Amino acid sequence: MNIVREAIESDREDVISVWASCDLIKPQNDPRTDFDLALNTSTSTILILECENQIVGAVMIGFDGHRGWLYYFGVKPAFQSLGNGRILLSAGEEWLANRGAPKAMLMVRNSNSKVIGFYERLGFGIEETSVLGKRL
Repeated sequence: MNIVREAIESDREDVISVWASCDLIKPQNDPRTDFDLALNTSTSTILILECENQIVGAVMIGFDGHRGWLYYFGVKPAFQSLGNGRILLSAGEEWLANRGAPKAMLMVRNSNSKVIGFYERLGFGIEETSVLGKRL
């Protein structure tokens, strides 16, 4: 049976293991810092998907007051194509909707084009915007 719940501090390394298995960790982002910030900020969280008492998926979620954002969305490869991603994404959308977010957004690295079809099948579309960033 699959269970979705909010992560707690002791889930940190298991969640990071999921992100690593999905190649979501990049040198410019410290996943431990990101995990801690998500759990300690009132407008964000991390949802995890458990299957047989094992963390198999995770997504970091935040609401900026205008849009909801999904980050670090991943399901361990052995648990993909079984509906687990759909379950986790639906839970993330529900978390955002319950906080009044009118729209859910996610960013996909250009190098991760294999997941675009998954998101499109679940109702996401490519936006006609550019995302700019600056490291602080």
